[in-house]
Amino acid sequence: MGHALMENRHGLFVDSRVSEANGSAERDMAQAMVTDVPGRHRITVGGDKNFDTKGFVAGLQELNATPHVAQNTSRRRSAIDRRTTRHPGYAVSQRIRKRIEEGFGWIKEVALQRRARHRGKERVGWQFTLAAAAYNLIRLPKLLSA
Repeated sequence: MGHALMENRHGLFVDSRVSEANGSAERDMAQAMVTDVPGRHRITVGGDKNFDTKGFVAGLQELNATPHVAQNTSRRRSAIDRRTTRHPGYAVSQRIRKRIEEGFGWIKEVALQRRARHRGKERVGWQFTLAAAAYNLIRLPKLLSA
């Protein structure tokens, strides 16, 4: 399972990793990637409803990161409270977080990563990282022209 950390302003991947697919792999890798972000400045982390768990939200707050994840209110209480959702930055993060799907779509279709061509986490990892770097190179001319 491929995971990526994207910078919201430019839409470039800043970290990519591969893990074995299980029920909490996305949340675990997200916390690991946020831990490895250089500097100690406060960051925001966007995500879909899968990330709306008490453990993930508490873990991000310990890492000095604000969780801007979508609220999962279907048959349960969300871990994201009104203190987070009232800020205009939360709405912006919810709109921009969908941009990462463009990168994953490109990686699947153009970089031919819909199915892994290799076996093993290490080999699939370098293949995914190379595809993420190629996506950044494709995206750079569009950013420089703007």
